[in-house]
Amino acid sequence: MLLNLLRCRRCITISKENLINEEIRDKELRVIDADGTMIGIISREEALDLANERKLDLVNISPNANPPVCKILDYGKYRYELQKREKEAKKKQKTTQIKEIRLSTFIEEHDINVKANTAAKFLKDGDKVKVSLRFRGREKDYASKGMDVMHKFAEIVAEVGNVEKKPEFEGRSLIMVVAPKSEK
Repeated sequence: MLLNLLRCRRCITISKENLINEEIRDKELRVIDADGTMIGIISREEALDLANERKLDLVNISPNANPPVCKILDYGKYRYELQKREKEAKKKQKTTQIKEIRLSTFIEEHDINVKANTAAKFLKDGDKVKVSLRFRGREKDYASKGMDVMHKFAEIVAEVGNVEKKPEFEGRSLIMVVAPKSEK
């Protein structure tokens, strides 16, 4: 009984995805030592004894192999290293947001320039910009005027962004997406 408690010293305290120590139920295992050398195919009891002698854990790293591959290692340290790698990978990811700019059909020259400058700031920060122009009431009759406004806006922000999605109607709105220019 005492021997079983010693073998399973960590399996209760650490939450995990891998089976460790007593949780491994296969009769024969392919075992790898802590330094990476192949021990060979041995019985589960022998592998647990080897891990216990070294005061380490037996971790099932490849359960789908035939026979399953287990490694003798410090499970707490192994989990810490995995979490550290995941954190580094997450840090390197760049998330892009979609910012929205709203225009109107009969927008003045200065107003469109102000909105284009705001969009340019968003594009320089690496965010995409969704430009929407909503038609109210009878403004839908002036769809060509709305298209002109969208094309004018696209020309102004052409230095810092490319039109990813050309202006299209979605219900009563005209929608265009501008993405930042990729620097090569």
